[in-house]
Amino acid sequence: MTQHRAYRMSVAKVHAALVAKAERKGRTRAEVDQIIGWLTGYDHEGLAAQLANNTDYETFFAQAPALNPARADIRGAVCGVRVEEIAEPVMREIRYLDKLIDELAKGKAMDKILNRQPAKV
Repeated sequence: MTQHRAYRMSVAKVHAALVAKAERKGRTRAEVDQIIGWLTGYDHEGLAAQLANNTDYETFFAQAPALNPARADIRGAVCGVRVEEIAEPVMREIRYLDKLIDELAKGKAMDKILNRQPAKV
């Protein structure tokens, strides 16, 4: 199976784009980093090390200290694809992050973003 090119993308470059997106909407780098920490378990130093090492996305998620189990409750579409329907694990992690940053950029409060509620069935 061919590896998706997004897996080889540098987290540092993606991080810069995520921060720029958030800042254009009046949000901060600290909020982006808080979301990343919530999702992956990276603390400030751990995230800084991954960014400095130009770690790729696949490695970034594989080395994540503590993927948040509540991330499975993230629902919605990113680029027309429902995140809860993505079967490939690394791509699903990438889209979880994208979805959370989209919510931040749309003005959603941090407590609403980080306090996920299980989906109603």
